Amino acid sequence: MRVDLFDFELPADRIALRPASPRDSARMLVVSAKDGFEDRRVQDLPDYLREGDALVVNDSRVIHARLSGRRLRGELSANVEATLIERLDASRWRALMRPAKKLAIGDRIRFVGDGGKLDAIVGAKGDEGEIALAFELNGPALDIAIEQAGVMPLPPYIAGKRSADARDETDYQTVFAREAGAVAAPTAGLHFTPQLLAAIEARGVSLHRVTLHVGAGTFLPVKAEDTDLHKMYEEFARLDAQTAEALNDMRAKGGRIIAVGTTALRVLESAADESGRLAPYAARTGIFITPGYRFRAVDMLLTNFHLPRSTLFMLVAAFAGLERIKAVYAHAIEGGYRFYSYGDACLLERLET
Repeated sequence: MRVDLFDFELPADRIALRPASPRDSARMLVVSAKDGFEDRRVQDLPDYLREGDALVVNDSRVIHARLSGRRLRGELSANVEATLIERLDASRWRALMRPAKKLAIGDRIRFVGDGGKLDAIVGAKGDEGEIALAFELNGPALDIAIEQAGVMPLPPYIAGKRSADARDETDYQTVFAREAGAVAAPTAGLHFTPQLLAAIEARGVSLHRVTLHVGAGTFLPVKAEDTDLHKMYEEFARLDAQTAEALNDMRAKGGRIIAVGTTALRVLESAADESGRLAPYAARTGIFITPGYRFRAVDMLLTNFHLPRSTLFMLVAAFAGLERIKAVYAHAIEGGYRFYSYGDACLLERLET
């Protein structure tokens, strides 16, 4: 499909720089497959759930993936910045580096933060600023050092307007976060509070966890002119056997699967067979969902409002219908909804095809 079909104009003042407080007071635009729109709040989510439904969340935890330091080459040095985007093994990470063109294989990088210093050697260089960094530490010791030397990697549309601060340490983690490895938050999960989860449980809805470590590619617009020419960044995803079986049993009894965020949806759709039955999954997924895709596992989707020309906007267009989602976004913009990571939410019912 033509990528320009997924473009729209968004006023700059619609981009949220801080989340709603409390989190579940954020607005929620409810979109029925048949009945139009309703303007509600995230705290109203239990009203749209039924006993026997399953809520599936992403438990990925954002790490301090942005590192600043110096390139050391003999007596010469230069400032550099890295954003870690994917762990390769116990001691190596793939990173986006600036300025990448001035780095050579074998250069030593010394990252320094408030909590300490961390050294790495430049390994292979890839396209568009990608570098393989071989750190001198490995395993849990490296994880601790990254947390000490790095900072929270806010999305570029927020970081371009303000610096990360102490509030972001909690604001940019979900209440479900436990599996470290993401460089961006699964933002639909940011709306949940203990009070909201208690209300959902009281409704007779079960909570299930999957993992997808969000990479930096989630922020990138599609540069190709046609979706067939776009290559997705792959990200690690996991659905364990116990959760897969529980969700299969729930659906067999007539319950619905409500995915909290596009990341949870992508895990489930990657793990589902043609009939919609889920199997355990632990692999990298590059699933690219555009209009025409037949959804197998997910019945409803809670998600934030996404960037124009992004793969996430294409995904919600596939889920709710392109013309309907354009009308949804136009309504949200006119109605003053807040967009992107710290913004408001929409609850989408899947359009039957």
